[in-house]
Amino acid sequence: MSDAVQPGAAQVRAAADALKEAVDRHLAAIERRAAEPDADADADAEVFAAFNEMAAAGEAYDELLYDVYDEVTPFEVPETDGTAAYAGPEDPEALSVFIRRDYTVVDPRRLLAQARRVAELDPEAAADEEEADAQDAAGRSMPTALGVLFGEFEPDEIASRHKEFGLEEGDATLWVTAVDEPAEPGEWLPSPFEAADPERVICRFDISEAFDGDDMESAL
Repeated sequence: MSDAVQPGAAQVRAAADALKEAVDRHLAAIERRAAEPDADADADAEVFAAFNEMAAAGEAYDELLYDVYDEVTPFEVPETDGTAAYAGPEDPEALSVFIRRDYTVVDPRRLLAQARRVAELDPEAAADEEEADAQDAAGRSMPTALGVLFGEFEPDEIASRHKEFGLEEGDATLWVTAVDEPAEPGEWLPSPFEAADPERVICRFDISEAFDGDDMESAL
């Protein structure tokens, strides 16, 4: 690429200004809809359009920031042209959220130690021989240790504290999908991800070190 066409500081500043304006338009559209008690589909469409403009402006700024300064933004912006067109209800009344996070065990000793610590904090464990065996297994068996940690901590807490548990984050994805009605208790537990219909994905957020724009999409 020649010097004449390489992006520079002025382009980055212009992209930043465009993103600020897009954020303002998005917020203004939301405020207008909130101020109208009987807001209709046109108000929703205005918000969605402003969302898409903000996403595009954020992506342009992120790319220029990286090209010129080798820096990135602290947020992920979903693209708006997903591979599958949204074909769900216009006003979904029920949602299903599908989440996957991958990890690599980079420090087994740390993971085992943390699981052992969690098991030992159980006040009833010392009086129960079976629980004592479980404590010992938590400090020696990787599957048992992982069961202890993921049973004790919420997935979001594991994600935010993964280094403490000897884990390294891999790829992650979150899908918000529209469903016709809430499932009956226990209905989907045997196959929790079987009902992930790409045509009912309202929005999707992917995170990966090998990020490719084609991997992040939104149906809004």
